[in-house]
Order: sequence, then C-alpha cells, then structure tokens
Amino acid sequence: MSTAARPAVAVLLPDGEADPVALELHAAGFDPIFVRTARELTDTLAVRRDIVIAVADATDDGEGSGVAALLDQAGRTIPALLVVDEASLDTLSESANAHPDDEYVIRPYSPESIRWRVEAMCIRSAAVDDGSGPVLQGEIDQADWGRRGKVVAVFNPKGGVGKTMVATNLAAALVGKGQRVLLVDADTVTGHVPTSLGMEGVRTVVDAWRDEIEGGPVMTFDEIASVHSSGMKVLPLTSSPMATELLEPQRVSGAIAVARRNVDYVIIDAHPSYSPLNRAMLQRTDQILVPVTPDMPAIRALVQLRDVAIDLGMLEKMLLVVNRAGSGIPVADIEKSVNLPAYAQIRSAGMLLVKANNEGRTLFELGAREKVTLEFSDLADRLLGVEIVEPSKASLRLFGRPIGARA
Repeated sequence: MSTAARPAVAVLLPDGEADPVALELHAAGFDPIFVRTARELTDTLAVRRDIVIAVADATDDGEGSGVAALLDQAGRTIPALLVVDEASLDTLSESANAHPDDEYVIRPYSPESIRWRVEAMCIRSAAVDDGSGPVLQGEIDQADWGRRGKVVAVFNPKGGVGKTMVATNLAAALVGKGQRVLLVDADTVTGHVPTSLGMEGVRTVVDAWRDEIEGGPVMTFDEIASVHSSGMKVLPLTSSPMATELLEPQRVSGAIAVARRNVDYVIIDAHPSYSPLNRAMLQRTDQILVPVTPDMPAIRALVQLRDVAIDLGMLEKMLLVVNRAGSGIPVADIEKSVNLPAYAQIRSAGMLLVKANNEGRTLFELGAREKVTLEFSDLADRLLGVEIVEPSKASLRLFGRPIGARA
C-alpha cells in the first residue's frame, strides 16, 4: 500500500454543511481542511501547496461572501467548486477572471454530490507541484486513491461486426470469473444492450442527469446502473438518439473514471463513429477491443481505424478480435492486411446467438460448454492475465486430456 499523502481539499461551508461534506471527502481519500472566511481561504491557499481544490460557499450572504472575487484576484493555480444559488450562478460564471476549471453546484445538494464533483474534477488530473503551488495536470493514476478497475471499450467505426455481442458476452465471462463488471451501452444511436439482455425499464444516464437538474441527487454511474440476472451492472447512456443533449463528453468520461473505482471492469459498447463523445471515452480506456468480421468492408474500416488510432496515440491500446472467424477471409490474411495480430478469435455462434438474442440471454446462460462460449472465456482470461495453454502445446496428458488445457 502506498504511503502517499492524501490530497487536501479546502472547505469553506456553513457549520451544518461542512461536517457532512468533510466526512464524505475523507471517505474518498482526501484530507479536508476547514476554513472560516473567504480571506482565510485565500491565505490558506497561499501557504498550503498540497491543496488541490477549494470547496466554497459563494452565495452573497454565505460564509464565503466575496470568495469568488478574492479567489479571482489571488492568482491561484487550483480550481474551486463553488456552492451557489440560482440567482448568483450567472454572475459568477460570467466573471472574466474566473479559473477555467471552476465548477458550480446549486443548492440544495447532498454531501455525496460534492464528493462526486471533487473526484471527477481531480480524476481529470493529478496534483503536482511545479514550484509555484499545486497545479492540476496529468492522470489521477499518479496518486494512491484506492483501487482502480480497468476500462475496456469495444469499438469499430463500422457497424454490423458484433460489437454488442462481444461486449455483453465478454462482460458475462468476466462476471463468471468473479469480477465486478459495469457494462455501459454508449451507442447513443442504435444501442440495444438492455434489449439483448432481456432487461426492460432500465434507467439511463440521461434520466439520472435530468433528475439532478430538477433537484435530484447526483449519482455515480455505478449507482445509476441496473443489475442483470448474471450479476453484471448495465447502464445505457440514453434510451433515445434524440435525447443526448446532456451527454457532455468530458462529464461522461469523468464519470467513467469515477466508476472504475467501484468495479473491476468497465466495458463500454461504443457507437461506430469518431464523435467527440467517443473520443473522450476512448482516451479513458486501458484497452480497445476491435471486433472485425472476415470480409473486405470490415477490413477496410479497420485499416482506417488503425490510421486514426496512430494519430490519436491509441494504437497500443487496440486489440483485434476476429468475429465469425473461419467463415471468410483467413485470419492470417486479416492480420497481414491491417498489420495487427489477432488477440482473440470468436467463431460464428449461429443459431445459439439467435436464440440468445430472442430470449434476452447471454451465451453463457444458454450454452456454457459450447465452443464459442469457451472462446469468450479465453478472451476474459487473456484480459485477466491468465495464461492460456493450447491443448496442442501441452506435453503431458491426464485421463486422455492435455494437462494445461481447459477442463
């Protein structure tokens, strides 16, 4: 366990609000520092270089009366989360000297919402000292703020290659191996993860964020998600392509970064496009699984994706998954065409997949010992770092089976 110091957060809130907020921040791995006035806040920021964010009441008649103006004049290098009422929000947000990363929360709020906002602001960057005070830059991974699950996107700019099938069955395979999984349906146009899993009335991110605007609680993705019978959590971003106005890319990607602290894997079924939302999410990923079918249109799209990934600095994250392997162009020819090795091969599921989709179930629920299902199990093992021993390479046999092969 790292012994790195807890990042400090300055808290300037009324007495009845400060203690609950401080408890939530402490539980999240921060060191809350209480201050009583706006002047004391600016003085504290001048001498405490470990403070990464200031949480302050910025209403005209609050404890931090004048805090926004003082912060703007103080030459600070850290952002603030300013607690305001609706009447003062417009004035504060239009301040010419405001820090570009400042955020606002409108009363009424919950301590959990403050914690979530602080985590999201910090996860976008980590505190480092450049000699002039704390500056927020770089990935949050530099700090020891607890566990960190992996984010795996399933993405291809071409539709019809089996993204949802790969995402749902990989999630099921990981759950079957004891992993906590959040499956995010991020296909905001044609997404149908809940339907594929036989789930109805699933709450979406858009639903939750609309409730928040109307005074509801601020919730993490993990809290919004619905639980599937397999044990995985499922969360669609939206239920309609006409209701995406609230899905601001940076907020979505920040929420994914927060969600990874509560699960072992976040699996993202992404829409086949290079939209700003997709680019923001892909930047958060540890790995990008790219399903490709053995046909020329899919291979051409993959060649383009490879070039785009080079431009975006994401080529090293890409893992090629050949879907319906053996039913068209040979895998070796696909690898040569795109200059990428096949990370996994998934054979055609045929009528088993049709039945699974019709019944809203995973392949693991219908045919746990089918060869295609076992290939998903192998894919999960690869992601988990479990060595896969091919039967042909095992030198010893027990009861007629190669030792090291799957039981």
